Amino acid sequence: MKIVTWNINGIRTFRGGIKNALDSLDADIICVQETKVTRDLLDERTAIVDGYNSYFSFSRGRSGYSGVATYCKDSATPFAAEEGLTGLLTNHEGAVGCYGDQTEFCSEELQLLDNEGRAVITQHRIMCQDKEQTITVINVYCPRADPEKPERKQFKLQFYKLLQSRAEAILKDGSHVIVLGDVNTSHRQIDHCDPSDIDDFGENPGRKWLNGFLHSGRRESEEMNEQEPGEEFEVSSTDPIHSGKFVDTFRYFHPTRTSAFTCWSTLTGARQTNYGTRIDYIFADCQLAKEQFVAADIRPEVEGSDHCPVWGQLSCSLLPSSKPPPLCTRYLPEFAGKQQKLSRFLVKVDQKSIQPEQRDALPGSQEEEERRENLNPSSAGIVFGKKRLLTSDCVVPKGKKTKTVKTSSKPQGSLLSFFKPKLTNVVPSPEASVRQCEKTLSVDKGTSSQNSQKASTTSEIRSSVPVDTEPVYGSQQQCSSGSTTEESDKPMKTHTTHLTPQPSVGCSDTKKGASLVFWKSVLCGPPPPPPCKVHGEPCVLRTVKKEGPNMGKQFFVCARPQGHASNPEARCNFFAWVDKEK
Repeated sequence: MKIVTWNINGIRTFRGGIKNALDSLDADIICVQETKVTRDLLDERTAIVDGYNSYFSFSRGRSGYSGVATYCKDSATPFAAEEGLTGLLTNHEGAVGCYGDQTEFCSEELQLLDNEGRAVITQHRIMCQDKEQTITVINVYCPRADPEKPERKQFKLQFYKLLQSRAEAILKDGSHVIVLGDVNTSHRQIDHCDPSDIDDFGENPGRKWLNGFLHSGRRESEEMNEQEPGEEFEVSSTDPIHSGKFVDTFRYFHPTRTSAFTCWSTLTGARQTNYGTRIDYIFADCQLAKEQFVAADIRPEVEGSDHCPVWGQLSCSLLPSSKPPPLCTRYLPEFAGKQQKLSRFLVKVDQKSIQPEQRDALPGSQEEEERRENLNPSSAGIVFGKKRLLTSDCVVPKGKKTKTVKTSSKPQGSLLSFFKPKLTNVVPSPEASVRQCEKTLSVDKGTSSQNSQKASTTSEIRSSVPVDTEPVYGSQQQCSSGSTTEESDKPMKTHTTHLTPQPSVGCSDTKKGASLVFWKSVLCGPPPPPPCKVHGEPCVLRTVKKEGPNMGKQFFVCARPQGHASNPEARCNFFAWVDKEK
């Protein structure tokens, strides 16, 4: 029996076809997290794959967010399956049951914990040493703790507690249990690329929970010699901190392996330098790990997501059920080949419980906020680049209001008129504005030909950086001196002085200066990137996306991928703000 878990960062990751991807993983049970599909977005090609039966959990309140799915080969068909951890989403026969003690959770908490589509449970029959037994696979996508949202930290811990209660209840009922997926916490310092908070590393609430959830007779350390699997279980488990009922199967077989990471930041290219964390796990109950597991490892060579797959191999064999349980996607009405009523596709949503969260941006797979908790990069307050929609991309900028359009009999003006400052005196006709613009461009073209070598070099550098097309208006004095342009060399100054408006044109100095500044701001582009101090290579231009006083400001950083400070091939700590005055 082989089992695989993988945070795929969107079901559309399988560009070559989902069946080819599943076949390439070569496993009986494949658990994926962060599918980013809701019930209305699930298509038949994804839901029903030849040779497999699938089980999905969807987010109830957000589209394109969270979600997990378990694909089982037909030879590994479960006899029971269930969505969620609380039992509130189960309204059919074939449920797993064994919900544990939920008295410490109120009904609203339980509803919210299952509303984001973070768990699917499948139950299988296995043959172990000529004896039929039951194994339960809990596929989870644990929440991340947003440092800026204290309530999400509490939500994450509550999810952990509920997960442990359910897993231990199923184990107590007599079934073997495997808990696997994206747990969103690196357990030990060996699972971390750069643990800067070494003194307080174990104080992280998620790590404290893992210490209690997992069984470990002794602490693994850098100095430990490679030991035989199962040796740590010979030690007494009287220590309450390490007397958990489950085992980290990867560390069971590789207790001292370093640089074994499963998640990297795609925004900083950290996978190139293996600057990541191990937050994806396969946990198994102690007896199952000791008696049935024969191997477990990671597959960092598999690309397509910011995570890599993790697999485990067991010596037992699976006994398929003759019929998939009711949760199987092939039984969904939209895929059953029967005509449906429109009301069947409408999902009842508790608006009161999800309305406050709809105002927030959708958290993504290990966004920079999560990495600030796990990686603690030196520039934690800045988000480099953009991975998904952020709050700043979704809301209307402050200070901008919607204007009412009024009908007018006046002819339509030229595009240039929208970029010029409003004047209270003479207003030229659109044709005059266009003629003036053409005259300005023609003169600029002549000047640029005089410095062709310098301009060509500069343009090559600038072509790799997005152009800031926001118009910058200056005063009449600034326009006449040419100080608003980035390259204020002598030929440019001479050229600008020759463009003094003539009385016959009919335009004021202010209007012409604004036009000149605008077109130069468009055509010149951003400043050339400076070289970083360590490598002497051109830097890359970034923009601050994090809300705060620096939001929208641009800066230069080293173009190399993020990595450990001791790695000479990694990004150096060069940083420089873009000076808008130049």
